Amino acid sequence: MGKIQPFHLAIPVQNLEKNRIFYRDTLGCEEGRSSDHWVDFNFFGHQLVIHVQESSAEKAGKGNPVDGKDVPIPHFGVVLEWNDFQVFSEKLKKQHIDFVIEPYIRFKGKTGEQATMFFKDPSGNALEFKAFKDMSQLFAK
Repeated sequence: MGKIQPFHLAIPVQNLEKNRIFYRDTLGCEEGRSSDHWVDFNFFGHQLVIHVQESSAEKAGKGNPVDGKDVPIPHFGVVLEWNDFQVFSEKLKKQHIDFVIEPYIRFKGKTGEQATMFFKDPSGNALEFKAFKDMSQLFAK
């Protein structure tokens, strides 16, 4: 494939305003178009849309074990530059984010070594942010 294009992801939220504040103010995402039922965000160069879904199906509570941690499923996020990850994770710590998995180095010294962290938005949607010192490791086997 050629040039990477931004992805579009739409997720359900129970409270539009709480989640609007979280994505805009806590994560620093620029707000785009909106209505009474949805809000677009520039999610690190990608299009994320939060949609009100008052009665959502029960979220999957199980995770998958990865590197000794229980990774929430489903989840979504962004691969950041190494230094951006460090700055962003420190910003989130200062905002007292309740991490599901605190920032740490996964697969240390192995193929695919990466910095990673998991947390949830106010509606329980799990997010993962990660970074590779060596981006050639992103899809390494």
